[in-house]
Amino acid sequence: MKQLPELKDFLLCETPASWVSAALQHPEVLLIDHAHCEKKAAATALNLMFRYVDKVDLLNKMSRLAREELRHFEQVLAIMVKRGIEYSHLSPSRYAGELRKLVRTHEPARLVDTLIVGAFIEARSCERFEKLAPYLDEELTKFYLSLLKSESRHFQDYLTLAIEAAGEPIDERVALFAEKEQALVLALDDEFRFHSGPLEAVTAES
Repeated sequence: MKQLPELKDFLLCETPASWVSAALQHPEVLLIDHAHCEKKAAATALNLMFRYVDKVDLLNKMSRLAREELRHFEQVLAIMVKRGIEYSHLSPSRYAGELRKLVRTHEPARLVDTLIVGAFIEARSCERFEKLAPYLDEELTKFYLSLLKSESRHFQDYLTLAIEAAGEPIDERVALFAEKEQALVLALDDEFRFHSGPLEAVTAES
């Protein structure tokens, strides 16, 4: 198996500065949606475990991933409670749903594509934690930086499993999802979410 790409080589673009500005203007939504994202990540891992019971490597990696994501969920909730932020329902961003529209419906292609989507979600999450950290208060900076190692490993786990499931190079599929992911990250959104695009035009300086 060839060496996995570095996270920043995997993503085609950086998060725009205008998204960071929006995050700082919506601190409560940032934490609430972050909690939702951690819960959804755990659910995705568990769903894969139930669907592909014959794949031992997947079962082990997804079991560990689900536990870690639920732990992160608990940590976000604890921070929210300390800050008097109520955990409430939020409509999801279009990000994950639009990526999943590219997932093929026959196996093993369905599994391969689902794992590629997981890799992009984890990679972008890691990139955004790192982007945000310098601008946050001490508690959140420390927390977000603490997530980088696990989120980076989750990206690598998803991509490794995708390569194993395909049994052949997946460069073309990764490139397809990468272009879609870049478009979603740079496209304007009308409401802020952890995986939303910017709320204002992306400039050359972004």
